[in-house]
Amino acid sequence: MSGNRFDLIRLVLATTVFAYHGVALTALVPSGTLEAQFAVGAELAIQGFFIVSGALVAGSFARSETLADYAGKRIRRLYPAYAIVILVPAAVSLALTGNLAGVARYIGANLVFLNFLSPDLPGLFAGNRFTAVNGALWTLKVEVMFYIALPLIAVLMRRMGPARWALLLLLYAGGEAWRLLLPSLFDHPLAPEISRQLPGQMAFFASGIALHAVWDRARSAPWLFGLAGLALLAASFAHPALMPVRAVGLAGLIAAIAFLPGPPLNAARFGDVSYGVYITHFPILQALVMAGVFVQAGAVAGFTAAGVLVFAASYLLWHFVEKPALRPSSHYRQVAAGQ
Repeated sequence: MSGNRFDLIRLVLATTVFAYHGVALTALVPSGTLEAQFAVGAELAIQGFFIVSGALVAGSFARSETLADYAGKRIRRLYPAYAIVILVPAAVSLALTGNLAGVARYIGANLVFLNFLSPDLPGLFAGNRFTAVNGALWTLKVEVMFYIALPLIAVLMRRMGPARWALLLLLYAGGEAWRLLLPSLFDHPLAPEISRQLPGQMAFFASGIALHAVWDRARSAPWLFGLAGLALLAASFAHPALMPVRAVGLAGLIAAIAFLPGPPLNAARFGDVSYGVYITHFPILQALVMAGVFVQAGAVAGFTAAGVLVFAASYLLWHFVEKPALRPSSHYRQVAAGQ
């Protein structure tokens, strides 16, 4: 799976979510047009992440010798850095307040991806516009659920042969029905939140799995994938009834960006920081807001400081936590080494 721009795509997607949270958490223009526009970009970025994950993790599973091998690769890639971004704010909270029970509750819930059970920490961010320590982490729970479901999906696809496309279509349609219809059919305040969990994001993962299945075709005809994807993506914004085509349209556009002729633009040459950017930016922005940096120094200085801190933290996280946890044969380590 060499010779593509997926590392660059992941970095751009992570930075897009970072930009949106920068606007929202700092209350630059609270609930205004700018925030709404950035929110749309962040939503597309998260959906793009799920598509990329569907494609790359499907490839990882196909190359795995055993189920344990696959599970080990996923744990090593995801969990060490994730644990760090949970434990560091918890340690700060404990040092500031000494509230062991509150900190333990946060650690216990978040280390098993149940962030919604305890999103806040004592003594941190209570005066901010949003009080959650790391509101970006809800997608990790969705990712883990997909990792668990993928082996079953892959086995069914293998046994179904050509009919595997019917399975992917069923997963796609079921996911979109859950995501788009549940809030209107289920009259409950939590319905919107439930709708965006798995299986609500399955159309994007299924599109990624489909992209992996047609990988060689996408490499040979990126313009075709890109034009079709752009048309479908535009259509999904043109009318609410066409929203279900967004996942396949976004997948086609991602394939085109990844495989179009030109330089590979290896964004991970000096470290694969995209995951770090995604999981560190929220608490760093929250800390800067809590410290009054954006009020006292201004927006430009605040965002500059946030950018420097986020990318520095991501670089350190990659070199001292993520990379050591991976096998030498890992794709991520090989790309970072320029191989």
